[in-house]
Amino acid sequence: MKALVFEPFSGASGDMVIGSLLDLGVDESKIRDTISVFDLELEVKEVKKRGIVAKKVEFVSKSKSKKGAERKRSVNSYKAIMRTIEDSGLSKEIIQNSVSVFERIANAEAKVHGEPKDSLTFHELGALDTIGDLVGSSTAFLDIHADIIISTPISVGSGFVDTEHGLLPVPAPATVEILRHTSLLYQGGPFASASISELLTPTGAAIFAHFVQRSEPFLPQMRIEKTGYGAGTKDLPAPNVLRASVGEIEESVSLLRDEVEVLETNVDNVTGEVLGNLTEILMAEGAKDVAILPAQMKKGRSGHIIKVITAPQDVARIALRIMEETGSLGVRVMQVKHRFIANREQRKVKVRIKGAEKEVGVKIGRDAKGNLLNVAAEFEDAKRVATELKMPLKEVIKLVEENARKNLSNYS
Repeated sequence: MKALVFEPFSGASGDMVIGSLLDLGVDESKIRDTISVFDLELEVKEVKKRGIVAKKVEFVSKSKSKKGAERKRSVNSYKAIMRTIEDSGLSKEIIQNSVSVFERIANAEAKVHGEPKDSLTFHELGALDTIGDLVGSSTAFLDIHADIIISTPISVGSGFVDTEHGLLPVPAPATVEILRHTSLLYQGGPFASASISELLTPTGAAIFAHFVQRSEPFLPQMRIEKTGYGAGTKDLPAPNVLRASVGEIEESVSLLRDEVEVLETNVDNVTGEVLGNLTEILMAEGAKDVAILPAQMKKGRSGHIIKVITAPQDVARIALRIMEETGSLGVRVMQVKHRFIANREQRKVKVRIKGAEKEVGVKIGRDAKGNLLNVAAEFEDAKRVATELKMPLKEVIKLVEENARKNLSNYS
């Protein structure tokens, strides 16, 4: 399958990620178009870092005036940045990815500084520059169409970094907080020098945390087709570049990996109707799965254990909804390194049953090589057909799935 592999031996930042992907062949005009809605222009230069030619990316505000500077200052709060991205009119995928990356940064900053997200002001992030990094990288990753994204260990730097709050150790506390919620591998250095300072920025850490699906100590076995370099801003003994490679990778187990976390809480005073409604709400909110198990609680009371599988960036939001809906005062978070998943797609198939042609949705599961793993009829569609034709539901499901498997080649 097609793999995108990063080697952050000299750190990573938003502009380095975008630069490396542009050097791989990502369509520059797509990034220009997306960031233009924020009154930003993309400047891309070729620079040499210790003899390596790399793409250097910068975002420049179209408004050079005092009014433009005021606008930049006006979007440095959590609420303003979120609103600016969500109201941008960009595609749903770009907005969702950009918001998810920013949520990682905001959650980390809130934790480190002991403040609610809504009151945060992002001094170091550079407001519109960060929006450019978030939206630009999201656009680039969608354009690269990789089946899996892998990273080798990230070099974070050494020494201290000068911030609005004074000198902070490297990696910065917010960066550590972002890394803590991932399975990304990272290391100090690569040089034992106080002048190295910060190589992995919070934005770079958040982008990797969101998009990288696997972190490995060494380069995986792969057939490299193309390599790109994104330039950083530092002058180091070794090239301050981020290397990205695209190629074919062979997996002994041909399944994809998905980073998830599991939320769990016990309740003993919630009705079945409320629990049923909770399941619907959480699935609508983006939970990947919800399970509610009967349990015997303290003093012999009957209760339930609620288990929810969700993406790491959605943990806090989903936990809050569980508390709001059930009255629970605490939700446990169990970090899971990853889960294996199949490629999933949904299709509509036409099936002739009792002389009538009916359209029914099916879910198709394939491994990373495209081999068929499973076909399942959409329950509500099958139920509708069973009611219309006055047939047992299980017979309709069986007919739909058999027909779909037989004719997959006609609509795959």
